Amino acid sequence: MRSVIVHYKEIALKGRNRPWFITRLVRALRTATADVGGERVQSLMGRIEIVLRPGADWDAVRERVARVFGVANFSFANRAPLDIDGIAAAILEDLGDRTTDSFRVSARRADKRFPLTSPQIEREVGGRIKEIKGWRVDLDEPGLTIYLEMLPGEAFYFFGKEPGAGGLPTGVSGRVACLLSGGIDSPVAAFRMMRRGCSVQLIHFHSYPILSRASIDKVKELATLLTQYQQRSRLQLVAFGDIQRQVVLSAPQPLRVVLYRRLMMRIAEDLARRARAQALVTGEVVGQVASQTLENLRVIGDVASLPIFRPLIGMDKDEISAEAERIGTYPISIIPDQDCCQLFTPKHPATRARLRDVEAAEADLSIADMVRTAVETVETEDYRFP
Repeated sequence: MRSVIVHYKEIALKGRNRPWFITRLVRALRTATADVGGERVQSLMGRIEIVLRPGADWDAVRERVARVFGVANFSFANRAPLDIDGIAAAILEDLGDRTTDSFRVSARRADKRFPLTSPQIEREVGGRIKEIKGWRVDLDEPGLTIYLEMLPGEAFYFFGKEPGAGGLPTGVSGRVACLLSGGIDSPVAAFRMMRRGCSVQLIHFHSYPILSRASIDKVKELATLLTQYQQRSRLQLVAFGDIQRQVVLSAPQPLRVVLYRRLMMRIAEDLARRARAQALVTGEVVGQVASQTLENLRVIGDVASLPIFRPLIGMDKDEISAEAERIGTYPISIIPDQDCCQLFTPKHPATRARLRDVEAAEADLSIADMVRTAVETVETEDYRFP
């Protein structure tokens, strides 16, 4: 019977709350693998076992497990009896005609009642493999590492480790609402909050039908991809074009962008509170565009009473783009579109807006009515993975 052995790292430091974190991770792994061969998922003394059905697709399982937050690393493993000769025989049979210049055995005893220590197990099992295979033992830079884990009643062995997504299981840190554009930055910000255990609600502002549906289509693709990491997502589409037209008709031109962003924050906060989210998330970076100077960030954030998290605030574009490529959002984000932020944008937006000037401009707008209309007409789509 084949299994996947999953190891976690940060969860192990959670003290008395550890069982709850492990339960959430077990649930996420069960959901991720149920349709590709996962038969049973269970916690086993500091690790998690995914028991695979016969004929399970290892490549598909590997892809799914690699996206589950909370996983430090994982391995395709097999069982052996708690007997040195039996362990060595099982490993040798599984090795088949595999060749290598050097190897080592790395053993861990989860069950300290086993009569041999970990170094003794390594020497005994390694000696038998060396005798049969003739391979050289190299403890520093082996060509092959054979991992061995001794548990009550049985042992697991495997020949390599796959990197996991790290972080914390989805949902253990509560819910946040992320303002998701079709660009490069905000999907990475959403991903980073997911990785810290947050369930991320996605909010997109668009100017359809004044502009095309391109940004909506892109954001739906991004929501589909990001859902592969958090398994359940809600995307809310906010019509923003009419609001922008009202701002253009009454507000000073240099302040338009700041006014747009303050209105987005108000609407997003209303939607976040309805979903019981604890914070807002944006992809803003200091100095990247006119609305993201320190002065403007302060004025924009002034309208929100929920905390505003900006996970990318100190990164540069190359760093963000590299992460977007790694998580898979970059090819979608660079598809040309008509973003609402480009509509009615002044040639010379204010980079150091003063709060009193912005509030004076807002005095001529029906802010409460604009927010209420936007919230009442929002379109909601739910995503599930797999």
